[in-house]
Formats: sequence, structure tokens, C-alpha cells
Amino acid sequence: MKTIKTPIIPRHQTFVEIKDQPHELDYKAICVFSALGFFLDTDTYWKDKKVLPPASINKIDDSGYLISSEPWFEWYYKPKQINLNEATTNFSELFEEIVKEQCNNKKVILPISGGLDSRSQAVALHKLGVAVKSYSYSFENGYNEVGISKKIAEKCDFPFQEFTISKSYLWNKINELVTINKCYSEFTHPRQMAVIDDIEKLGDVFSLGHWGDVLFDSENLQQNYSDKEILPLVKKKVIKKGGLELATSLWKNWKLEGEFEDYLDRRILTLLSRINIVNSNAKIRAFKSMYWAPRWTSINLTVFARNKEIYLPYYDDRMCQFICEVPESLLNDRQIQIEYIKRTNPSVAKIVWQDTKPFNLFNHHLAKTHLRLPFRIVDKLKREFENFQGKKFVQRNWELQFLEADDKGKLIDYLQSIEVTNQINIDLIKQYLNLFYKDDQVYYSHSISTLLTLSLYFKNV
Repeated sequence: MKTIKTPIIPRHQTFVEIKDQPHELDYKAICVFSALGFFLDTDTYWKDKKVLPPASINKIDDSGYLISSEPWFEWYYKPKQINLNEATTNFSELFEEIVKEQCNNKKVILPISGGLDSRSQAVALHKLGVAVKSYSYSFENGYNEVGISKKIAEKCDFPFQEFTISKSYLWNKINELVTINKCYSEFTHPRQMAVIDDIEKLGDVFSLGHWGDVLFDSENLQQNYSDKEILPLVKKKVIKKGGLELATSLWKNWKLEGEFEDYLDRRILTLLSRINIVNSNAKIRAFKSMYWAPRWTSINLTVFARNKEIYLPYYDDRMCQFICEVPESLLNDRQIQIEYIKRTNPSVAKIVWQDTKPFNLFNHHLAKTHLRLPFRIVDKLKREFENFQGKKFVQRNWELQFLEADDKGKLIDYLQSIEVTNQINIDLIKQYLNLFYKDDQVYYSHSISTLLTLSLYFKNV
């Protein structure tokens, strides 16, 4: 027998066998995956296989069967009586301690975006004197996010390399991606796969800023709600565009009892009831950290972990416990992260924040005023003019993978293979292909990507 203790937010899935369950595909769980883009709770593709839950101590027998699972940590909300200055100081000390522990004496690979999470890492790594090589990327014919990233790297004296995510890279990488993520995330998200061979050469370990945006922000709900009142708020966040429609179609395809949405509602309500937090903002954050982070964010991080160790300061158990004691009023609008960056490296804080272009961390509040309107108008006109010239502005990864004639042919071949049509009615597959290519590509992009992911799983079962 062995004992496995899982972190508050696990970086990877640990699979265990379940006794007295049939070895059958769990079609209900697959429908949930189709709606959300990730498996919920401990679900997998199979009824007799589960994933160990977060923050738990698990006993497993010598044959790999789960004996027991008990929590060692439960999310809570006990805010301290502190102001922004005190909260930022406490965060600064903890964050830098974690980053130093994770990255000291290592050659760090740092992806930099135009947001706050990687920016906070950049200033911490620079302050600590860690050896860093940084990078960013843009989509071919997409928004040049590299411009912001490069400026951050320059202010931190990091060597910087830019990459372009080119069209149609997916098909040469798709079998390797199956091996990496086991089809537990849809295939249009891990765009790093296009350039991972080059990125890995930059250093020894990755330092990644994922989940900082969830921990250090608030839903800004002004009152506390019941679980039934929270339910639509959670669904709005976790259900992908077109996901409910696809899941309902698959539910009917497999002739499952009842209605899919009723089943999903019951599942989410059960999970919400397990979180003993009154404050609705903190409760939703806990829900996302327990069920979204380990089953979606972590899955997409497996690309980075292919050959290199990955470190995630915002995943650290101490950071999760820290956030449970921060007043919600100090989390609205990313206040702590912004204040930390302003304090630690003002020159980096003066660089444009992607979310509030053209404003930076010192004047970002102006983005909520009429002063941002001229920029937004000019930006929109620029994109429309480029579209008029035939230069389609690429904003999403799937636009690089599914729209060219050769890409369409490869997609259809995967979706209409015998392994897939044995599980999903061919008419349903043709219906969604038609909806995507002839009706609404944005709305049905998740559905097509999910069907592709399922096709790869069924082909490799």
C-alpha cells in the first residue's frame, strides 16, 4: 500500500483504479467534458478510473486501487484586518520567497505576456537576480503581443526571443499532443506546442504565472448568494461557447436518461455544497481552484512539462492559503499585483497593460472612462481595414488550424473515421461540421475542437 498527498492545486493528474465499477466509457462524464472543456471533479473517460482529488491524502493498494481519500485542506475565507499596503507587503514577502525557492541557481525560461501574472514574475525574478531567458509569441497575422512582452524583458535585462505561431502546425504535432495530454484537453488551446522544441532550448526550467489572475481578483459580487443563485454565475464562467449544445447532442446520441443540463446542474450544486464559505466571491474562487485549475489549466501545462520541470508560484500551497485571508475588497481589479509591480519595478509598471491599452499600471483606472474610446475606435477601424484588404486578423488559435482547405480535409478525415463513427452518429458529426464552416465559426469552434479531441481518444483507446 502507498499513500499519496496531493497539493491544493495539483500540477498533474494522478489516476487510480476504482473497485466494483465496470470497465465502460463514462458517457455522462464525456458529455460534461464536451460542455466545459475539462472533466469535472475526479471524472475520467472511464467509470472504473478516477483522478485523485486536490488537497487530499489517498491510500492506494498494491494493485493501484483506491482504498480511501481524505482532505487535508479545505478552502476558507477568514479575512485579516489589513489595508492594501500591508497586504502588498505580505504578498511581496511570500511571493518572492516562493520564487526564490523554486528558481534559485536555475536557468529559468519565462514566458511573458501583456498581462499581470508573468509581469509580476518578471519583476520578482529580476529583483532576486535569477538567470532568465524570456520569450513571447504572436499568431501569424494576429495582434502583436510581443511588443509589450519585449519591453518588459528589456526593463528587466532579460534576453528575449519572439516566436510566431504559424498556420496548420497542429497536424504535425497532434499525435505527440495525444501522448502528452491524453486527450484531457481540447487541442486548440496548447498553442505552445507549435514552438515548444525551440522554447525548451532557452533554459532548464519553466517558471509559469498561471492562476494568479484567478487568485488575485474578485467577482465583485456585492452580496452573498445561495448555491442555487451562484449556479448560473458558475455555469456562465465554465461552460464554453456552444458547449451546452454539443453536450446535449452527445447526451441524446448516447441515449442517456434525463436531460443533460439537469444532470450538470446537480453535479455543480453538489460540488458547491461541499465548499463551506459564505462569501460568494471567495466561494466561486475556491470552486474554480478546486475543479477548473487542476482539470483544465494543469492539463494545458503538460506541454511545458514534456521535457522540463515547471514551477508555478501561484499554485504553491502557501499562496492558496494566503489568499483565503485577504479581504475581497483588496482583490477587486487586481490591486495587490498592480501595487506590487509598481513598488518593485516602476519602469515595468509604466509599460502598457494589455487589458487596459493604451494605459499602464499607474493610470489604468482611466480605461474605465471615455478617454479609452478613441483608442478602441482606431483599433477596430484598423482591424476592419486589414480584413478589407484580405488580411484576416487572427485572434484565436483555431483560426490557424481549421480554415485552410488542407486543414479542413484533415479535420474531416479525423472526425469521420470508423473509430469515431462507431461512437458518434455520422449525421451529428456532419451537422457540426456544417454549422462550423457555414454558420458561425466562433460559436462552434469549441464543438469542433472537442469532437477532434474525442476522435483522437477513440482512435487510441
